Amino acid sequence: MSGRPEDPAARVAELRRLIETARDRYYLDDAPEISDAEYDALENELKELEGRHPELLTADSPTQVVGGRPSDAFAAVRHATPLLSLDNAYGVEDLRAWAARLERAIGRTPEGFVVEPKIDGFSISVRYRNGRLDRAVTRGDGLVGEDVTPNVRTIKSIPKSLSAPVQALEVRGEVYMPRASFQELNRRREADGQPAFANPRNAAAGAVRTKDPRITAERSLDAFFYVLQASGVVPPTRSHHQTLERLAAFGFATNPLNRRCATLDDVLAAIGEIEAARHELPYEIDGAVVKLDDLALQEEAGATSKFPRWAVAYKFAAEQAATTVRAIGVQVGRTGALTPVAELAPVLLAGTTVSRATLHNEDEVARKDVRVGDTVVIEKAGEIIPQVVRVVLEKRPPEAATFVLPTTCPVCGTPVIREEGEVASRCPSPTCPAKRRESLLHFASRTGMDIQGLGEALVDQLLARGLVRDVADVYGLDAEGLAALDRMGKKSAANLVAQIETSKERPLHRVLYALGLRHVGERAARVLAARFGTIEALADAPLEVLTEVHEIGPKTALSVRAFFEAAEQRELVRRLAAAGVGMRGEKPAPEVTGTAFSGKTVVLTGTLGSMSREQAKARIEAQGGRVASSVSKKTDFVVAGQDAGGKLERARELGVAVLDEDELVRRLEGGPLLPSPDSP
Repeated sequence: MSGRPEDPAARVAELRRLIETARDRYYLDDAPEISDAEYDALENELKELEGRHPELLTADSPTQVVGGRPSDAFAAVRHATPLLSLDNAYGVEDLRAWAARLERAIGRTPEGFVVEPKIDGFSISVRYRNGRLDRAVTRGDGLVGEDVTPNVRTIKSIPKSLSAPVQALEVRGEVYMPRASFQELNRRREADGQPAFANPRNAAAGAVRTKDPRITAERSLDAFFYVLQASGVVPPTRSHHQTLERLAAFGFATNPLNRRCATLDDVLAAIGEIEAARHELPYEIDGAVVKLDDLALQEEAGATSKFPRWAVAYKFAAEQAATTVRAIGVQVGRTGALTPVAELAPVLLAGTTVSRATLHNEDEVARKDVRVGDTVVIEKAGEIIPQVVRVVLEKRPPEAATFVLPTTCPVCGTPVIREEGEVASRCPSPTCPAKRRESLLHFASRTGMDIQGLGEALVDQLLARGLVRDVADVYGLDAEGLAALDRMGKKSAANLVAQIETSKERPLHRVLYALGLRHVGERAARVLAARFGTIEALADAPLEVLTEVHEIGPKTALSVRAFFEAAEQRELVRRLAAAGVGMRGEKPAPEVTGTAFSGKTVVLTGTLGSMSREQAKARIEAQGGRVASSVSKKTDFVVAGQDAGGKLERARELGVAVLDEDELVRRLEGGPLLPSPDSP
């Protein structure tokens, strides 16, 4: 695609930004903007680039981190054992390749599998104490999740007490919304003028992660369970299928389509049966999960930083349908980006009627050569966002004209611009009504200032009546004026005013993200807030200081500088401060000094005998060190366990000090610092 950066480092940075944005929209906002297939393509490209350029790989890369980060809206809970994601297989060859990798990991031909439907839901971990439900936590980033116990207690199919006396038990499963409940929910939302949810998964996630348990209860959620972790009086099982039987005996719902299979051919047959039943099920599935049955062999196979090697998700092919393009419209987003959207003849696809499909940007329209009047094949990859796969050229009408993106903004008429290296053309006008609308919605979003109740319908009313022009005006709204709006009422107005007041206490990184500076995502906002502490200090920071901040690239630095040099933006910040918005960073944790790892960068490689890699990382970080995933000249130590590989060789090439496990433990415990045999 034209416009893609040629510099690998720049492309890696761009891919990480795109992936992190997609994850936040999926995991935090419950409103995905791209399909599973598009997301997978971004991750695969990033993996490929990091493989070719290992010096660009970092510990916080999306390829090394599971899922999305936990929301600030809930209490954070660290999982006793990580909730990993699953690697994907997109066909028979991928599945056989996974089985071959598994064979190499365990040193024998794998036999005995369990095949389960892959529920399109929301992962949850539920803990029981003395037989009663004690705590429920979302997956979050796999290491730390959100405490959503009050909400989970409202889900009728999750036992509040167990059918057998158990001292301590943790189970993991998938919360989902049945098709019928989802259809009824969207019917009610559309009747109330609210946007429909994209799919049942996002409706379920939004219900589990709401601050009001009544909303969870109203959405008629259900759950299936598939992992049991226990202590106390519960004897361990030896196989996964026995685990499923144990779960059922305790009163947990397990999927009736689960199948135990002897061979890989049996696995493929079971997957075929599940796929054939897919549309008859009362819930959505998007594939099947294949797991090695023997738990001892699972332990032997182990896991990568993201995936267990003993399991894989077999993804079903995206469903497709043919329809015609009636028109191509253009939407204007928060940053002014113009997005072409195909208006389609309505067609039934994956159980819903589709009448629109995104075309992403001008280059994408040109690459696929989509024209008004064309017959196109569309799909809902991952059953989320419809997209045009290809044009059926043999059916193209002779009068079909090439689409040309307008040279002026379709909303305000301002000439659009396209900067070098960008794929999107943008409206540069700061007063564009479309940009104002999207900026207000972004500002109020869950990952921004989290002003619940300030949604699309209300923002449209506020703008139409001239009650707000920008985000600072939100803080001038009062209950009396809001109560006079359509579908509000006194109680709703009072609740919204309370939400607005509460948002004034959001920390600086949330404010920065909510303001929508270009190239400043949530991660960059956190980095800048931690570095400068106040918005005044950030506003006055010279460009050369910004570019020296770790993880802040030249584009982001220029964007920050341009934002605060604009008189209207400085005035906006002044008005927010005058309204009482705090805009100060959270107090940083005190710097750890005086240890062997204070201020040091450490890379772990190989297997440690006395602790896991995760435990070693936690102990090093607790002593002020930073654990990186790749070796560079900036690395201070490489800790080499058993079967250390390329990272050890790289350390020797660069002359980086190498510690064995004994020396690691000695330094962690504050003992005398002895040179490792491999130290230069």
